[in-house]
Amino acid sequence: MSEEKRKEEEEEGLKTLEIENGLRLVPRVKLNLVIYPSTPLTLSHPIDEWKTKRALIEFLHTTSLSLTLPEEDLHLTRHKNLKKRKRDDPVAAGTLRVWDLSSLPTETRFLEWRNRLVENLNGVELNLEGVKFKLAVTLPVSDDFDRMKKDWEEHSSSRSRREPDTVVLRGVPSRWFAEPRVSSKPSMLVTHTIFSTFGKIRNLNVTEDNEFGKDENEDSGDLVSGLYCKIVVQFDKYKDCHDAMRVLCGRSMQKEGSRLKADYEVSWDKVEFFRNSRNESREKKNSTVSTKPENVRARRFKE
Repeated sequence: MSEEKRKEEEEEGLKTLEIENGLRLVPRVKLNLVIYPSTPLTLSHPIDEWKTKRALIEFLHTTSLSLTLPEEDLHLTRHKNLKKRKRDDPVAAGTLRVWDLSSLPTETRFLEWRNRLVENLNGVELNLEGVKFKLAVTLPVSDDFDRMKKDWEEHSSSRSRREPDTVVLRGVPSRWFAEPRVSSKPSMLVTHTIFSTFGKIRNLNVTEDNEFGKDENEDSGDLVSGLYCKIVVQFDKYKDCHDAMRVLCGRSMQKEGSRLKADYEVSWDKVEFFRNSRNESREKKNSTVSTKPENVRARRFKE
């Protein structure tokens, strides 16, 4: 890819993209944070979340990055069960989000700035009430398009398979993909309309995703069933899959009239979902005698 083309794609990545059904893709930076004790430590009480947030926000503002971050854009969850925690285990984890990207220096390219942000934060030492902690910072895999592209190229070449044509999306609200006044469950028709923005679709599968977010919300009880959905969309062309992945990386989804910004996870299909679904359907059909269908195949669309 030429330097000029890459620069053009980075500039496009900073723009909000309007898609179908009143949805938009909003650019942002998201970083995963983990806080460890600088040396193995047994805690008598959990760390103070507010003081930890203030220390991080102050660091961001006073460093060369000069980044002003609202407190609500920094989420931390402390380790609550100290009896189960080992001396070198993390004491807290969370996420940092930067929504206002308009203040980036004009001479600085976005990806370079984001990488520098990760480097500057990773390994930072925080002094909280006389105890030193160290910060580990990583970019989520689903936000790093270059890394995902490298992974799928290596995967395809090592297994002598064609380039991927299928996108997997998790963590989007089911109601945003539902038919209004008909159902709160995600609709194949609505989802097809939305993803046709990116290119011609060969296969589509939409299901409720009750497993999404369980790890992050393990202390909050059971999540509401059907809150999120999982979407698997296979495009006719590799280029459409490639461009959809590039656009979906590093963005959150927002519905017109809603303040909620959904942090979804995007990846490429490593397990050949639609081929395996067809094989499983044939196996069940051959091994089971029943008056009712045992498996529902993914709906196939033609345009």
